Parts: sequence; C-alpha cells; structure tokens
Amino acid sequence: MGFMRLVVAAGCAAGMVGADLAMAETTLSTRTRTQLLSSQLDVLDGRAAQQYANSVRLQPPQVEVPSAADEGPAYSGGYRGPFLDLARSAARRHDVPEDLFLRLVQQESAWNARALSHAGAQGLAQLMPGTARFLGVRDAWDPAQNLDGGARYLRMQYEEFGSWRLALAAYNAGPEAVRRHGGVPPYTETRNYVRIIWGG
Repeated sequence: MGFMRLVVAAGCAAGMVGADLAMAETTLSTRTRTQLLSSQLDVLDGRAAQQYANSVRLQPPQVEVPSAADEGPAYSGGYRGPFLDLARSAARRHDVPEDLFLRLVQQESAWNARALSHAGAQGLAQLMPGTARFLGVRDAWDPAQNLDGGARYLRMQYEEFGSWRLALAAYNAGPEAVRRHGGVPPYTETRNYVRIIWGG
C-alpha cells in the first residue's frame, strides 16, 4: 500500500511538472510569435514610410494658381472717371487682377494723374523716376504710360514672390526689403498699405 501511494504521488508530481513545462512552452511560443509579428510590422512600417517619402519627394512642385479668392476684395472706390478704363486695360494686358490694381491706384494717388509724393513718385501709379526708367516709361506723367508701367511692375513682383500680398509689399517698400525680411517688411507704412489694398 505504501509503495502504491509513492507511485501515484510520483505520477502526480510528474504530471504537474509536465503541465508546467507545457504552459512554459505555450507562453514562450506566444511571446516569440508576438516578437516576430512586431519585428515584421516594423519592417513594413519602415518600407511604407520610405515609399511615402519617395512619392512626396518625386511629386512636381506646387504651383500657386491665382483664383478670385487670391485677388482680395472688389474695388469699391468712388472714382468713375476716364482713368478707370485705362487702369483696367493695363491690368488685363499684364495679367494683374483688375480690382486689385484699381485699389492700388486708389491708394497710391487717389486717381490724381499729377500726384507727386514727397519721395518723388509720380502719377497715378506713383512710379519712382528710377523705376519708370527701368520699365521704359518715357513720360511718367502720361496716364496711359504710368498705369501700364505700374501694372507691369506689380506683375513682376508677383512673378518673383508668387503672392499678390507680397507683390504689394514689394511695390511699396521695394523687392529688396521683402527679400531681406522674408515677407511683408515690418514697416508701419508698408503694413498699412498692404492691409488697406489687400484687406485684413
């Protein structure tokens, strides 16, 4: 009887050890599978990130396409005289938003063809003598030539800076100031100028 108890006890102990080993093997196996899955996901995530980076890198650069929303508010000035049509024509000729250019002329000279600033800017679009020469404007006091030069100069600034807001800042403060400050220069006059013409 004592021997039988010993055999049964030994069998039970062996069974318990076997169960513990099986449990440990299952746990180890689950842990190994989890680690394997995790490492595979890391590889896939890395590949996906690299593919995304390559797809973004190989895309063509974004081009700003002007839309009505990029042109600021509509012209609402009270001037309705003969220079209005000249200004509209100059804007169309140089692919400048018409209402934007009309607001610029309103701000620059209030439609006074004989306007002369304290700095020496002349006419409707307030061209500086050096700028007029650069643009080939022979008579800055001639309304048609002045407006044509102003629209052409504004377009040149837009082509350099890619934004009508920055083009206005360059028209007022000069392109070098916009380049130096990386945006609208921190000059009160220029900031007010852009805000009045562009809005906001």
